Parts: sequence; structure tokens; C-alpha cells
Amino acid sequence: MTQPQMLLFALFAAIVGLMIWGRLRHDIVAFAGVIVGTLLGLVPMEETFSGFAHPAVITVALVLVVSAGLIRTGAINALARVLSDPALPVSLHVLRLGAVGALLSAVMNNVTALALLMPVDVATARKAGRGAGLTLMALAFATILGGMLTLIGTPPNLIVSSFRREALGEPFGFFDFAYAGGIVAVAGLLFVAFVGWRLVPQRDDGPVAEDAEARMRDYVTELVVPEESGSIGETKAELLAACEKLGASLIAVKRRGRRVYGAPGGIVLEVGDILLIEASPTLLEEVRVELKLAYPDGLAADAPRISLAGEVMAEFVVTNTSRIVGRTARQARLAVDHDSVLLGIFRRDRTLHDNLRDTRILAGDILLVLIPETQAEAIADALRLLPLSRRESVTMERRAVAAVVMFALAIAAVSLGLVTMPVALGAVVIGYVLARVLGVEDLYEHIDWPVIVLLASLIPLGVAMDTTGASGLVAEALATATAGLPAWVGLLVLMVSTMFISDVLNNNATAILAVPVGIRLAETTGTNPDSYLMAVAIAASCAFLTPIGHQNNTIVLGPGSYRFSDYWRMGLPLEVIVTVVGVPAILLFWPL
Repeated sequence: MTQPQMLLFALFAAIVGLMIWGRLRHDIVAFAGVIVGTLLGLVPMEETFSGFAHPAVITVALVLVVSAGLIRTGAINALARVLSDPALPVSLHVLRLGAVGALLSAVMNNVTALALLMPVDVATARKAGRGAGLTLMALAFATILGGMLTLIGTPPNLIVSSFRREALGEPFGFFDFAYAGGIVAVAGLLFVAFVGWRLVPQRDDGPVAEDAEARMRDYVTELVVPEESGSIGETKAELLAACEKLGASLIAVKRRGRRVYGAPGGIVLEVGDILLIEASPTLLEEVRVELKLAYPDGLAADAPRISLAGEVMAEFVVTNTSRIVGRTARQARLAVDHDSVLLGIFRRDRTLHDNLRDTRILAGDILLVLIPETQAEAIADALRLLPLSRRESVTMERRAVAAVVMFALAIAAVSLGLVTMPVALGAVVIGYVLARVLGVEDLYEHIDWPVIVLLASLIPLGVAMDTTGASGLVAEALATATAGLPAWVGLLVLMVSTMFISDVLNNNATAILAVPVGIRLAETTGTNPDSYLMAVAIAASCAFLTPIGHQNNTIVLGPGSYRFSDYWRMGLPLEVIVTVVGVPAILLFWPL
């Protein structure tokens, strides 16, 4: 073993140890690692920051931006709302929601897919009278499994494909991962749906997410009936039933500034009517989209707001020093100067109902405000408000078709080999900006910069594994340990080792460590490198034993009221299934 190899192994041991320790952020550890590697002469100085220009890193960033655009249009959220059926048996619920989560994960970041479906799962559990912890872990695992289906489904696939291009001259295609990965994903999904969720302990203390949802403030908000609304001509009785079905309450109907009284069956909605809806911010947006209503524009009560950019509903606490204390929203020129609309006021454990624009605001009030997504901090600073939390993005459903078509064309172009993935996704991002699906100002807000720094920092170290011969050394050790045995045993050992490392280390870091070893193992044994690359891609993604192996596992830890030791109960048999099914599937499509 040479001195550079010993230094590199020691550096990786330190990086892995610090990441497992968890006191420092993974991206900081990785960035420090590449700097130390450069100072030790393991990474050439001109290559230190080469990872930031790596196609895999660029693609991960663009996938996050494109995913945000698809969410913004409401195309995905509309699908999620259809999936909430509390009457379904748990197994069928997990199978249906998990299958959709897996398919979403194939075309967007799997963390984003889980974030979209988790509220649906929690709301369904609440309506069905069961704890969300019964199904959340199964949903998280399903979205991880779905990431194995395509090139952009999960960063390890991008890493594996990029290393293949450098080693063999050509990357994997967009759907190449679907052959073996699809078989593993289906087997895993069937397991978590019919067996896995039963293995997770259920506790009496109830899910954190369910409690949090129950504690969410309800506001009474005005919604306008615009000209294109499907509610025109319906009776108040029909609207009452529709709101009740969605979990909201219709308080009153106002017309030309006055409440309309009479039998609900005799009140017929007209253009410009104002509906007073009581709901949480999340449900409020669902009601608006479902009934094709609009928010008021903040100037004229019966005028619908026309949004040309991304908007969110945010909560602000009014302090004694706030510039809006003692003034109304109209006097504070909230709509005129800040392009924002006051949607609700929560005061001393009660929600105010009428004439919000002309209600004098007091210190201690909590305001629900519809604001441009990029202006939250500016508005808080200008009015000296304390941001409490961001609740719900406002969808732009009219642009959903255009957003989906642009994304589908990009995928088709990549599949046909017309353009590379970064170029295709870059074109989609430009299209989203031109179509005003995303604003120029908020493009960078949707990129998970710690993940970008982590990947960009570890890629030069992964290359150093190859240039110093360290990966070849590990490959020789594996080949020696499996000498005299069938070649697939080495593949199995590499897959199990990678999966175990991924359980305690970031899956991206695991892929960067394991890919060079797989390539050298193929050279040492004279077998097909693609078999080992696919084994690494599948194994690095399948981290099910701990809550720290994958971000999706961590996300559901609190909402599901899980303990660290809960994960292996479903995760261990699932990893066994992945191995037992994965090795034959790889050998079927990528024979040694």
C-alpha cells in the first residue's frame, strides 16, 4: 500500500466517522475533506472544485428546480388529492399511495415526492381514525424504491452514470435503470404494502404530524367567485356539502358587501359573490382549487386576484413595534405597496370573520397573508412583523398542461439521444421562467445547496480513489476473498457492502465511494462492469435500516413518532428482498 493510498483511506475514514457522528453537517465535512485532500496532494489543485461543474451535480440542481415548477402548477397536487380515501384498507392505501409515490420519484427528486404525499397520508390517517405512523414509513420506503427507475430518480443513479461515461465512454440511458430497478421496486412495494407496515410498532401517544395538523390555526377567509368558476349557478346548500366533503366550513355568502340570508337551497351563487370559508391554510388552498374560486385582490372585495408569479400563504406575528399596529390592511397599503392580501386574523384564540381589510390590527395578532414567494422577508422587514411559518404554496393550475408538456418533451429528447440530461432540464427551466411558472428571483431558492456542495466536494475524492489506485486495492481484496466462487458472489458482496455503508452514510457519498471499486472489480475479474455499476446504484439507494441513511427516512421520523430502532423491523427484511431479487434481476439484464 502506497503512502497516497494510506492517506486517502485515512481521509475517507475521517469523513465517514464525522458524518456518522452527525455533529457537523455532511456538506461541511465533505467540503473540508476535499480541501484537506488537495493540501495532502491527493487531489490536484486544478481539480479541487471541478465537482461543481460535474454533469451529475448540475443535473441534481436542475431536477430540484423543475420539480418545484411542477408542484407550483398544481399538476401533482391535484393527483395527490384524488388519492385520499380513508375507506380503503391500509394495505391497499399503502399500495396505491406508494405506487404513485414511486412513479413520482422516478421523474423528480424522491424527497420532493415524499413531501408532496406525506400530507395526503397524514390527512387520510386522521380521517380513518388511525395513527399516521402506521403508514408513513412504508410511504417513505416506496418513494426511495421509485427513485431506482430512471436516471434522474435519485442522485446515486446520476453518479453511477457519470462515472460510467468517464470509464467506458458512454453514460447509462434514461430508462436503463428501470430494467433491474423496476423489478426490485415492484417487489419492495408489494412487501411494504402487504407485510412491511405491519412490522412497525404502533404506540398510543399518536403521531406528531397528526397532532401538529390538529393544532393548525383555522382562519375565516374571503374567496371570490370569478367568471370562470364552476360554482356559478350552484346553490349554497350544494356548496356547503362540497366544503364539508373537503373538511372546510362555509360560514356565509356575501353579495355587494352584505350577507345573503335565506334558505341554503334558495341562494344561487353569482359572479363576484364573496364566500366566507373557515379552514386551515392547507385546506383553504385545496378548497380554492377544487371549487375554482379565487383570492380577493386586496383592493376591491369582489375582484379576483390575478397571479403572475409564485405566491405563498405565510403567517406573521404582530409585535408591539410592528408598523401595522393600530392600522388596517387598507391603511397600511398592504395590497398597493406590497402586492399582498390579508386572508385571515387570529386574535386571542379566536378567528375574526368580517371585513378583514378594515379591521384594526393589534399587537399579538397572527396574520395569514398571501404574498409573492420572494417577498416574505422584505414584507416582514418593512412592516416589522415576525414570520411565524410558511404554510401553503398557491398553485397556478392554468399552467399545469404547459409545464407537464415541456417536461415530457425534455424526457423524450433525452431518451432518443438528441440532447444530454443537463441540457434538456436547462431548457425546461428556461421554459418555466418564460411561461412564468417560476420567477427568475426564486430559481435558486429551490436548490438544496448542502446536497450540491456535498456531491461537488466528494466527486474529486472519488476520482482520487481511482487515480491513487485505492479503488483497485479494494477490488483486489474483494476478488481475492471470493476467488474460486462464482462471479456473482463478488457482485453480491459488493451490493451488500454498499447497502450497509449507505445505511450509516449519505447515499450519495456511498455511491461515490463504491463506483470506482465496482469498475476495478470488473477489470480484475474480467467481467461486465455494468453489472457492478447497477448493483451499486440499487444498493446505494436502498438504505432502510436507519433514519439517517436517506433523507426520506429522516423526514418521517418525527411525524411518525418513530424510534431509531423501529426502522430495521421493516428495513431489514426489505433489504434482504432487494438483495435476493436484485442480484438475479441484474444478471438477467446485465449479465456478467
